[in-house]
Amino acid sequence: QEGRSGRRKGMKLRKSEEPLPGRAVALFLLLCVSGMRAEIARYSVPEEAERGAFVANIAKDLGLTGEELSARQARLVPDGEKQYFQLNPHTGDLVVREQMDREELCGQSEPCLVRFEVLLESPLQSFRAEVRLTDINDHAPVFLNKEIVLKIPESAMPETRFLLESAQDPDVGNNSLQHYTLSSSEYFHVYTRQRNDGRRYAELVLDRALDREQQAEFAFSITAVDGGTPPRSDTALIRVIVLDINDNIPIFTRSLYKVPVRENILQDTLVVVVSASDSDSGTYGEIAYSIVQNSKENFETFKINPETGQIRLKKPLDYEETKTYEIDVQATDGGGLSAHCKVEVQVEDVNDNAPEVIITSLTSTLSEAAPPNTVVALFSVRDRDSGDNGRTTCELAGEQPFGISLLASNAYALVTSEALDREQVAEYNVTVRARDEGSPTLSTSKTLLVRLLDVNDNAPTFIQDIYAMVMSENEPAGTSLGSLRATDADTGENAHVRYAIEVPPPGAPAAASFVSVDAESGTVRTLRPLDYEKVRAFELVVRASDGGSPPLSAQALLRVVVQDQNDNAPVVLHPPPDSSAAGEFVPRWAPSGYLVAKVVAVDADSGQNAWLSYELAKATEPGLFRVGLHSGEVRTARAVTERDAPRQRLVVLVRDRGHPPRSATASLAVALVDGFSDAFLQLGHDPASRQLPQVAEDDLLTTYLIASLGCVSSLFLLSVVALATAKLCKARLREHLSPASASFYADGGSASGAVDVGGMGTLSPAYRYEVCLTTGSGTSEFQFLRPVLLSPQSSAERGPDKDEDPLCSSQPAAEREA
Repeated sequence: QEGRSGRRKGMKLRKSEEPLPGRAVALFLLLCVSGMRAEIARYSVPEEAERGAFVANIAKDLGLTGEELSARQARLVPDGEKQYFQLNPHTGDLVVREQMDREELCGQSEPCLVRFEVLLESPLQSFRAEVRLTDINDHAPVFLNKEIVLKIPESAMPETRFLLESAQDPDVGNNSLQHYTLSSSEYFHVYTRQRNDGRRYAELVLDRALDREQQAEFAFSITAVDGGTPPRSDTALIRVIVLDINDNIPIFTRSLYKVPVRENILQDTLVVVVSASDSDSGTYGEIAYSIVQNSKENFETFKINPETGQIRLKKPLDYEETKTYEIDVQATDGGGLSAHCKVEVQVEDVNDNAPEVIITSLTSTLSEAAPPNTVVALFSVRDRDSGDNGRTTCELAGEQPFGISLLASNAYALVTSEALDREQVAEYNVTVRARDEGSPTLSTSKTLLVRLLDVNDNAPTFIQDIYAMVMSENEPAGTSLGSLRATDADTGENAHVRYAIEVPPPGAPAAASFVSVDAESGTVRTLRPLDYEKVRAFELVVRASDGGSPPLSAQALLRVVVQDQNDNAPVVLHPPPDSSAAGEFVPRWAPSGYLVAKVVAVDADSGQNAWLSYELAKATEPGLFRVGLHSGEVRTARAVTERDAPRQRLVVLVRDRGHPPRSATASLAVALVDGFSDAFLQLGHDPASRQLPQVAEDDLLTTYLIASLGCVSSLFLLSVVALATAKLCKARLREHLSPASASFYADGGSASGAVDVGGMGTLSPAYRYEVCLTTGSGTSEFQFLRPVLLSPQSSAERGPDKDEDPLCSSQPAAEREA
């Protein structure tokens, strides 16, 4: 391949002889949407030119610079389905994109033109151009039969001509078959003739008379030569068989048969009947018809009955492929003499080809924001028929926001006719229908799928304006309360919704520290436990934003209500838990229903978790007192009697109605008195007035304490018996012993009785020893021995209640906690 200058020289632009400015102005009359047409630009290029071969500079022909050509988005729109040329939008050079075979594209048709359009999109203009493929000598002539047999009677006169089978050369012009030559022969020479369609064929001419008796057969070669540089050729062998004399040759009734045939006739249909006669009789008068194989097309399309001369179709005809057939028919008699005639079959066009819609450019995805008159596709309509059968019109099927603009003859642009909205219709099936003007009318449709690309023109929308959620008090961090959900009519990233809590204004409650919202799912989760007694409800503003650019957003109100849990036990306000007072006084004449005291308690919870009920848990005399279930009032259940102990201890249980319920206890000390003096004495001598009451231990500890006291008492008695025995045995030692130190005394359980443990006297009734055990350790050890001095009155009152001393009695654990 030579340089660009050489290529330009070999591929000249075919133009008129007018000056260059005039030609540029003519080429610049571009085809606009209004339907105006520009002059067709014509170029030429040899067939089979290599890829990248230079054809022409379109920018110069248009009077544009390379920058203007690129700015106007110039491109090529082929007339067919294949693109054979390529346009450099920066330089304007038109180059070969794909090698072209002229014989494959056009056959024997001349000129062979490849048409296309140059489209300028900004503004939309176009002009037509065509490139002629010039033939190169890339095919040699070819004989279909390498051996040609001729039977010539010996009576043939010199200058008699015999038709030979033609060689086939698909090239055209000078590169096609030009002449035939024979190898050396003294009897024959060849004469080259030309048909009406430009094809050349050979006739064998007899130079001198034949004599079968001297030589019955001749053999020589014939060569078909084309006009290429260098020329190409092919050779076949001719065998001439000399026949015995036959005086008459067959004679056709006509030398030329012209037959019009419609292209839609069926296979095996009779086309024409040729007829020849021979004056000879017998075998020499019998005629056989045959088609001379001068064309492969003729051989594949027609057949002849050798006896009747009927020519029929071997395959259907196609006007668009071949419009005229020239058939050479030979009639041969029994003696070998033959004659020839020509049958010219003219194919008539019928409307057998529907229009074709050829998409040359398609934008399958289109932004929904595209303005009207945006080019969606470029297409052309082609009909292979001729005349009215090949004239076409184009339209769109159905009502859609698209229209058709005519660019050139049979070239169209599909454009938008109105604004688009992807959220209403996401894609369109645009059906382009083309119909011809034949009879009957034929039409074809082609559907183009156009998908709309989304733009961010829709903001997210919450399903609810206000979301109400409930969280339990003391709910652990990370607990899911529910989900917020917003939808976006857009698609892709424009519909990707993310959630976030709006930053509250300065001074507003920091409710954003209570919960979080998952950015992707919208799930609301707790950040820390809340106390219902401190925070009962709060509100947040949640924003949903899409992923568009710029992003769009919407807001919703999130209202969270804290649900109370039973996490607070009742608190006793009266009597105070840390009070050291003895309690209440009840006269012994108090009737049933007498108000003794009122237990007052509160609960920090709400609802039924704060509904309190009161009940009597423990009492010295269970049947003497009762407690109001809801009021907490302690009243006498019956009238007080003389048998009732003067000191009563009550434990009131306060319980709420939560799940599970919580409770507290209140302890009351009640003194049964006859008058003011009894109350004063009990207040003055009650050890509880000097020392805080101890809480009663549980029943198990009490049982252990009683068992320990029994064991200690038994050991004490055994010790006394052992000591007395020792004293009787050692009477001589009695005078040396001190009676006071050798005597041990124990409480017998009677206020007025005295026990003589030593057998030597009694102690005063005013003295008693009280044995006390520790209550905190539970080890059953003696804590101390101390004398207790009691007046006769107090001893009598205290006798039944001696176990109420807080240092010597065990109380339930609930009382100690209260």
